[in-house]
Amino acid sequence: MNTARRHRVFFALWPDGEAAGHLEALGHALAPKGAKVVPGEKLHMTLAFIGSVDDEGVERLMDAADRVRAEPFEVRLDRLGFWPQGGVFHAGNRETPSRQRRLLQALNAELLAAGFAPDKRPYVPHVTLARRVRGLSLPRLETPVSWQAEEFSLVKSHLHPSVASYETLASWSLDS
Repeated sequence: MNTARRHRVFFALWPDGEAAGHLEALGHALAPKGAKVVPGEKLHMTLAFIGSVDDEGVERLMDAADRVRAEPFEVRLDRLGFWPQGGVFHAGNRETPSRQRRLLQALNAELLAAGFAPDKRPYVPHVTLARRVRGLSLPRLETPVSWQAEEFSLVKSHLHPSVASYETLASWSLDS
């Protein structure tokens, strides 16, 4: 019997407290009744979803992230979106900053070198504001929400029937 521990992990950017507060307020203000608004402390932007790995896989991911070199950048969320098939209300950006694209390319190259296949789907940077959304009329986001990304993190998610919780396993600075 295999008793190896498994971990559901991803790489992410965390907004600062001010940005998280604005994003949570947007979720509460705009998500329809019955939607599950994401609390500010759980708001994040996924860079690369890995999925289920064992302890050795977590170590390989950390080693890969140690080799990533990228510069800080401003995350600027300037549009709202809704994916009806998943019931996801989110904030995203019209244009991904070049430094963010370089971080993602560097991270994916190191993940590939470490034996992890990058996601085949196009990368759509976003922060999920609410889940279980059934229909939504999207207003324009008049005031963009921004934060300075100065690090990225490897995050472990714990799935529970009604809610997910996140644990940051490690973080890496983006050097100027």
